[in-house]
Amino acid sequence: MQEKRRLLFYLACCMLGFAVLFGRLFYIELFRAEQWQEMAYEQQTRDRLITPQRGSITDRNGVGIAKTQTVTAVSVIPAQVKEKEKTAQFLADTLTLPYEQVLEKVKQKVALVRIQTKVDMETAQKIRQADLSGIKVDEDVQRVYPYCDLAAQVIGFVGKDNQGIIGLEAKYDDILKGEQGKILTVTDSVGREISAKQQRIPPIDGKTLVTTLDVVIQQYAEQTLAKAVEAKGAKKGAMIVLNPQNGEIYAMANYPSFDLNTPFTINDETLAINWDNLSQKEQNDALNQMWRNDAINDTYEPGSIFKIITSVAGLEENVVTPDSNFYCKGFYVAGDRQIKCWRYPRTHGAQTFTQGVQNSCNPVFMEIAERMGAETFLEYMKKFGFYEKTGIDLAGEATGIIHKLENMGPVELATMSFGQSFQITPLQLLRAASATVNGGYLITPHIGYGVADKNGNMIQTFSYDAGTPIMSKETSETMKKILESVVAEGTGNKASVEGYRIGGKTATSEKLPRRSGKYIASFMTFAPADDPQVMAFVMIDEPQGVYYGGTVGGPIMKELLTNILPYLGIPKAGELPEDVTVVVPDVTGMTYQEAKNALYQIGLQTEGDIAETVVSQMPPAGQTVNKGTKVILYPE
Repeated sequence: MQEKRRLLFYLACCMLGFAVLFGRLFYIELFRAEQWQEMAYEQQTRDRLITPQRGSITDRNGVGIAKTQTVTAVSVIPAQVKEKEKTAQFLADTLTLPYEQVLEKVKQKVALVRIQTKVDMETAQKIRQADLSGIKVDEDVQRVYPYCDLAAQVIGFVGKDNQGIIGLEAKYDDILKGEQGKILTVTDSVGREISAKQQRIPPIDGKTLVTTLDVVIQQYAEQTLAKAVEAKGAKKGAMIVLNPQNGEIYAMANYPSFDLNTPFTINDETLAINWDNLSQKEQNDALNQMWRNDAINDTYEPGSIFKIITSVAGLEENVVTPDSNFYCKGFYVAGDRQIKCWRYPRTHGAQTFTQGVQNSCNPVFMEIAERMGAETFLEYMKKFGFYEKTGIDLAGEATGIIHKLENMGPVELATMSFGQSFQITPLQLLRAASATVNGGYLITPHIGYGVADKNGNMIQTFSYDAGTPIMSKETSETMKKILESVVAEGTGNKASVEGYRIGGKTATSEKLPRRSGKYIASFMTFAPADDPQVMAFVMIDEPQGVYYGGTVGGPIMKELLTNILPYLGIPKAGELPEDVTVVVPDVTGMTYQEAKNALYQIGLQTEGDIAETVVSQMPPAGQTVNKGTKVILYPE
């Protein structure tokens, strides 16, 4: 009887066990089948990812400024490697890698390990010909920048995973990156291939980003800026060129710059010598500083260019007219403090408001601000967008640092009227200046124009807010005339270009702490003065010797405008813009005189006097430009 009970107990246990197993199988089949199928598939296959072609970045004329070239990636399947030491030694020698590092990877117990990416086609072919088991050579891509340091802080670069890190590469990463493909191989449980048959899922390449940048204007801007910074022994400089009517940015330059093809190589010789002795944090800080775009990432005291905004506010509030009379005693008393004019101890004496702008006389603007009052003054700061970002399609844009109303006394109001005691970015200032001369609209500065396919056909065009009017057209027209007189008769006279109507404003900003002897010289210009189509801004940080904005910035702007106005097809005053374009010929291989004659025959200019053969030129051959454009020739 006892044995019978024991048998029944065992039978019940067995039946219960079978019930649990069947229940588990039923649960898996009904609820987990798809998941287990995926796990089995993952176990029985090996994925080798295919990197997609990253989309190009072009300028407004279709010139490539960021491209992708095909290279290869070398990987190893450790389970298939028969002679690990021999294989590791071959790969180390071929790829110029440490043997121990390669051997460690080859010995790993993983399905697939990447040995090296961005391998050139010649080296890849050598590896394929060796026909060693377990080595796989797959498709890969490499980002290249044909113009090296051109607009480096603006274009940005990609990391090892081809993901954008800074600049346009980061901002438009979703458009440029594409989607990865795969090579699927059937394997056993330890990673050995069961069949030579493979399934290839092709990648989806990224799309082309078309920008508003112009390679020729960018090169002119960078060369002009670099020459000025070096000549003045300055710390650094920045330049922006845009269309004040719609916000399209033609050039944004920073100097010093860096090579986008080697973005982790520091550009400071002193730091480079001591680089290995710096901590990781110090290295990162130095690189981040090198990558900074001073035109949008940093704020500064704008100085006298800001007097444009005080002028607009005064005209709009009817506290001043172009013919209003002022008297400069060399200083102005605000509250309990005597604030000097830049000309002190000399004076400007009796002058109209227009003459006050021409002379950039501080007391004129302090008086205008006092007539308006702090609350009204700050309302115009808000109208002109100094409390917000400009909306440019680049990351890291800063905003203005401005006094709150409760903290503004007579002294703060007075100093703000001529551009001191607050900070804004250069682009914020240029946006406000654009509104002053375009009829009163606060445009959105931008670099992205649209998206194109591989063949250059536009498939999407970006749209930007045109902004609402922040001043009357009458005030805008008045300011255009006054700012034209600044270049024709006032402190901006060094920027005048023969035959063109140029408007502009100079600025000299004393850096903090005061009395340090450090200044920022800046200059803003636009042309033609009666119908502005291009506006440019330059700032030179800590120029040595003479540091006044008009003296330092004027010649820079003159050189820039002399080059880009003909290139943009902007006619001289009284000329008709007809038959103005020509195709730049190839003059490389010619003597300088031969090249000069060839260019002159079709209406192009050049400069200098070189004895050697011309080996390169800018703009390049084949580029369509306007008559009068200056072609720069480079000797051997």
